[in-house]
Amino acid sequence: MPHSRFTTVFALLALCHLGSHALLRAADALPNVIVITIDTLRADHLGCYGDRQVQTPNIDALAASSARFSQAYSPVPITLPAHTALFTGSFPMATGIHDFSGNKLPASAVTLAKVLKERGYTTAAFIGAAVLDSRFGLNLGFDTYFDHFDFSRLAEANLDEMERRGDQVTDEALAWLKRGPRRPFLLWVHLYDPHYPYTPPEPFASRYKTHPYDGEIAFDDVQVGRLISSLKDATVFSNAVVVLAGDHGESLGEHGEKTHGFFLYNSTLHVPLLIKVPGAAPRVVGEEVSLIDVMPTVLQALKIPVPASVQGRSLLTEVLGRGAAGSSNLYAENYLPLLHFHWSQLRSLQWHGLKYIDVPRPELYDLRTDPHETKNLYASRQAVGQGMHDRLFTLLRRYTPTSGGGPREKELTDPALLERLRSLGYVAISAGTYSDAGGKALADPKDRIQIYELFSDAMADGQHGRYEQSLRKLREAEKVEPASMPINYLMGLDYYRAKDFPSAIQRFQNALKLDPKYALATYYMGLAQIETGDFQAAAESFQRTLELDPSNFQAAYNLGAIYTRQKRVNDALQAFHLAVTILPNYAEAHDALGELYLYLGRTDDAVRELERAVASNPGMRKAHYNLGRAYAAKGLQEKAQQEFEKAKAP
Repeated sequence: MPHSRFTTVFALLALCHLGSHALLRAADALPNVIVITIDTLRADHLGCYGDRQVQTPNIDALAASSARFSQAYSPVPITLPAHTALFTGSFPMATGIHDFSGNKLPASAVTLAKVLKERGYTTAAFIGAAVLDSRFGLNLGFDTYFDHFDFSRLAEANLDEMERRGDQVTDEALAWLKRGPRRPFLLWVHLYDPHYPYTPPEPFASRYKTHPYDGEIAFDDVQVGRLISSLKDATVFSNAVVVLAGDHGESLGEHGEKTHGFFLYNSTLHVPLLIKVPGAAPRVVGEEVSLIDVMPTVLQALKIPVPASVQGRSLLTEVLGRGAAGSSNLYAENYLPLLHFHWSQLRSLQWHGLKYIDVPRPELYDLRTDPHETKNLYASRQAVGQGMHDRLFTLLRRYTPTSGGGPREKELTDPALLERLRSLGYVAISAGTYSDAGGKALADPKDRIQIYELFSDAMADGQHGRYEQSLRKLREAEKVEPASMPINYLMGLDYYRAKDFPSAIQRFQNALKLDPKYALATYYMGLAQIETGDFQAAAESFQRTLELDPSNFQAAYNLGAIYTRQKRVNDALQAFHLAVTILPNYAEAHDALGELYLYLGRTDDAVRELERAVASNPGMRKAHYNLGRAYAAKGLQEKAQQEFEKAKAP
């Protein structure tokens, strides 16, 4: 499901006085790499980019010692695919990561962390939001990947609200640095605070009461300062490559979009990009660049060959002030409207001051005279627009992988996305253009922004317990979109949370008729069926959930609970074991296994599982009580009494 209001760059020093082979052998001489990405950060809301309303002294100081790219752009305004593009140096059509769910970076992908790890780097990442959880694959190449979010698959609709405050992320990174990691190292720190909802802590909440988005940015600026100060104290900063970037921006109401993730205007694509390279003088770089250009910049600086999979270009020439090495391909896309709402996707190309957006009603902007993209020139300059269209599709043909073995797919769609689109019933009607299964043309997102914002507001209401308000907005949206899977799914969630379980089941069934492979709908339907007492139907729903999403550990746990109720002990054991295989520290499942082993008289197995349960969750009184029973069964009365006392503790 889409976020209710739905990064990474790096650069390194080339040690010019060493030959390439000597450089790669001299591991101690390689610079450490510090990557700071701040989610949802508009470039024009930083002091170093001209904003005088927000105080960002630490980022401004970093900019004063860096190459500051004034025209850097994200290829997609959504967190996961934007960061994936940064770390792979490739567009979404090459990686298959187009949105925030339903995809995972394959283990065969080549990331910056993976390349540097192979060259002897220690690699660590500290993540501020569940949208970058390791289950999406971006942990590839990292020795340490601190996500550690306490959430279940059922809450995927709330991923954007599962965040760790920037000070907590920074605390974890500083603790890792204090432990003295082996050098050279790559450290990525991801700060998520400017993402909606904007709730900065004090004193920033009071200081920025009328513009809390800026308050979040100012709060993260302090975290940047803490990190840089620690690096300086450890004598790491001066000889390190330090990079700071946004993954995408924020509309803040421009074009009718409150946040990001729907349109492709530069309010959500223009991002800050700072690259500090030891020995390079600070400068402002005015060339247009893409975030996919950063990985090849890093590799060229290290004299490491650029993998064939990388689609960006190196910016090292610009960083060193030796002119521009070429022009970037400023492609951007957004498939969220297509994948989640059955509206047309958006794709754009920016070139020589012109911006073309390929949608059912095409858009053309002259950014030199209209930087805010308010005057669509396509109707009056169709020849120019057609030329930009042709340039866009030439780029798509160049960078989109083919299915292989047969004629090229006319859709100009990568195989991973093509499979998803076909499973949703889309039919290609021309190159890169789709209709629904009945041949109906897809709506232009410009004509659906009000429905999308209504849907987003309803989602926020539901997440905060305002179920009637949410349902009222969803019913209003349903008048325009009567066959919408997301609307039916969210209505099902509202009814479920409001304990109207029959209505919830009906809405989840409607959603599954529209998208039979939507695993979250099958999971929640199973939960609702338990509440109505239909345990057999619930078991079938959980089985189907696990077929669609083998990582749903709670579906496995609930299946085990149903089997236990049905006295299918062996099946229950198998289901609970699956749950702890998926999530090894799942205390509830270890406790359930322990109880079953006690029932079977397998005391040693019970002790093992219950010890794991209390180790995973020391505050779980039920597990302490069961462990006490298991110790007592083994004649360990003193240990048993200790566990019984813990079970009584408040």
